[in-house]
Amino acid sequence: MKKQIACWLVLLALVCGVATAATVVEPLGEKDGLAVLRELKIDAGRIALVEYNDAPTMATAKGHSLSNLPPRTMVKIVLNPAERSNIHVEVWLPKAGTWNGRFVGLGNGGAAGSINPGTLAGMFSGGYAVATTDMGTAPNSSSGIGNPEVWKDFGYRATHLMTVAAKQVIKAYYGKEPEYAYFSGGSTGGQQALQEAQRYPGDYDGIVANIPAHCRTPLHAYFLWNDQLFRRCPFTEAQQNNIIRAGNEYMAAREIPQTAGKLVSDPRCDKQDIEAVIKLARQKDPTLSDAHAAALRKLFDGPRHALTGERIFCGIPFGSSFNIAHGHLYLFNWVFGAEKDLMAIDFGKDLDTYTAALGPYLNAENPDLSRFEKRSGKLIMISGSADSCVPYHASLDYYERVAEHCGSIEKARAFIRFYIIPGMSHGPGPGINKLPNMLDLVINWREKNMAPEMIKGQRVVEGKTELDLPLYPYPSKTGWAPETGFRPVDGPRRGVERIAERFRPSAAGE
Repeated sequence: MKKQIACWLVLLALVCGVATAATVVEPLGEKDGLAVLRELKIDAGRIALVEYNDAPTMATAKGHSLSNLPPRTMVKIVLNPAERSNIHVEVWLPKAGTWNGRFVGLGNGGAAGSINPGTLAGMFSGGYAVATTDMGTAPNSSSGIGNPEVWKDFGYRATHLMTVAAKQVIKAYYGKEPEYAYFSGGSTGGQQALQEAQRYPGDYDGIVANIPAHCRTPLHAYFLWNDQLFRRCPFTEAQQNNIIRAGNEYMAAREIPQTAGKLVSDPRCDKQDIEAVIKLARQKDPTLSDAHAAALRKLFDGPRHALTGERIFCGIPFGSSFNIAHGHLYLFNWVFGAEKDLMAIDFGKDLDTYTAALGPYLNAENPDLSRFEKRSGKLIMISGSADSCVPYHASLDYYERVAEHCGSIEKARAFIRFYIIPGMSHGPGPGINKLPNMLDLVINWREKNMAPEMIKGQRVVEGKTELDLPLYPYPSKTGWAPETGFRPVDGPRRGVERIAERFRPSAAGE
């Protein structure tokens, strides 16, 4: 009889598509868990695949491979909360004996549209149950053209439903809910992070919003503004480099000796600063013409409404590359169609139409985080001072608006901290390229009440540390004196022009 049962289990595994090598050696407890998952009913969706695998290596769709992976149960889910909505979710579960009791939701990037196993592998290898989603935009960003259901999925719905489904899977598999749930994401993942804190504060106990693209529709207006300027007045790579050097040199007087002339740690500026940087750049590079100077004024200042002059978004930060400050124009196709000449879009009526269509779904701009705070949630935000893809301006202002809503920055600091990383681009840049694990900081803050203060930031090149700085949460910044060395000093507050409220419309839901 036992032999017949064993044969039947192997046959069942083959029919269900589980790798035979992993199935034969899999513990009975794991088999029970797989059976439960295969029968699990998911709201507005279905379990598409349940697979146990103990192979330490795994090939990815792009021809790469992951190595040193612990045994894992992988669950793929398809969610269809509305007609024309198609969200894919993937959940990885450690063996019961190695699970640390925590769940981590992980963000996507760009227009999403796919799931990268490498995103899951890192946190999973640390003993976490993990999940991510394609945000409902598969197979590519064209899926959102004229489809408001995709707008909702990409904006907020896919991440929340992923979280609900993942917790359902975890409870079914382990027989209990996770003790703590955390979210970590960067860029688009930062948009996901802040949408969760604002719309669904009960989903996560702690959140990391890294270089967050939360002010989404104004950000893409910035991309279009720059794109149109670059097409009318191109800059060579040499010209760009000279403009970056001019920014670094002009702002050097505001830097500590370790960063002066090398990067801009705080690129907040005014019109007088912009004129001074343009003048210095032209002194360095005589090929920069009057037309280039006119373009630079608009690039550094940022987009404004063509009719009212209202602030839509801020400009390219001093000391940052132009190369990642444009493109990403798919949101305009979503609203105006694939055939629309994007270079003909104006920053008057067209911008109003675009904002009204997408802003209520995509933007994560609500400063009221009181529900998240009341459940003892903790949130860390990070921006890079040299990031021209998702510039720091909107995040700094969002932090200030949260503080205003709380009544003081001290009250905001009790549950949300914001770091501006000197010289960091959209990831590693000319300045800091190595930071501590921010998720570890959030976990210690939430579970041990160890609020993050000074963190170490380094620039490491070929294994050699070229820059080693203590960094402090805004509004503090790093000061230095020969007598005392590094120390926190009070930095300036605000200093960026606030995006007009009508370009940050109130959030809308189902």
